[in-house]
Amino acid sequence: MRERDLIARLLAPLATAPAARGLADDAAVFAPPLGRELVLTHDVLAAGVHYLPGDPPSDVAWKLLAVNLSDLAAMGARPAGVLLGLGMSAAEDAAWLTAFAAGLARGLERWNVALWGGDTVSGLAAAVLGLTAVGTVEPGTALSRAGAKPGDGLWVSGPIGDAGLGLAVARGEAPFDKALLARFRRPEPQLALGQALVGRATAAMDVSDGLLIDAGRLAAASGVAVTVELGRVPVSPAAAARVAAGDAGRLALATAGDDYALLFTLPDGIEPPAGCTRVGAVAAGAGLTVVGTNGAVIVPERLGWEHQL
Repeated sequence: MRERDLIARLLAPLATAPAARGLADDAAVFAPPLGRELVLTHDVLAAGVHYLPGDPPSDVAWKLLAVNLSDLAAMGARPAGVLLGLGMSAAEDAAWLTAFAAGLARGLERWNVALWGGDTVSGLAAAVLGLTAVGTVEPGTALSRAGAKPGDGLWVSGPIGDAGLGLAVARGEAPFDKALLARFRRPEPQLALGQALVGRATAAMDVSDGLLIDAGRLAAASGVAVTVELGRVPVSPAAAARVAAGDAGRLALATAGDDYALLFTLPDGIEPPAGCTRVGAVAAGAGLTVVGTNGAVIVPERLGWEHQL
């Protein structure tokens, strides 16, 4: 499909916000709400790395949008618009692009965010899909990884590890489970929760590479010590049925990644939002400590996913 046909047939009908200017120009023009600060993020999904080549294109589009909006959620931002950057191979034919646009349309509608524009290129060996998301916050209120204080509790939203199990399902390495597969392919950014944490949480981030590695990153950014208690980590019934009992199974879930739950710290006495679970605590010092279900300290072989550059 030619670029002009992709834009005219599939993307322009989605770009109805005034900022997009009908995709007729090379840039969008956005007037932020009066007295708001901008929050900007950019994430990339690469075929064979972040999604499987056989994943439905509509789900790939959904995930591309969702993982970027999750970054906005982690800072308490309200999404405004997105810019696409599509680097495509021969595998992304007209049928693939049509399904991709349909999935993108569903995500834009679900999270009430506008498509403002972007760019496309073809001829790559494998697809590399980027998206820039722009959101807004009240001045000085954006959440950060860097504010946790000794005495805070460490909290997480939602079950941990389902997406990692969903990846095994998608690879054919585990029995089929529709719900687990959806957790991998169609994550849900916690936008409402992020906005509810503004003015309450001392630090926040999303869980993208694994609960343990991301808890360590929060500790490093805040200059504190963080303890995670494996016995407290929320696990779905589907996950509990598929992993080994005890610390080994919970470590597998806590290091899997792709959960896109929110990990945050709250001072004692601050009521947590509904559906969140306290999984540890913050203390003076540095580093991450993992405590097993029997109360003993564990030193995991790995904490989560890290790209090798």
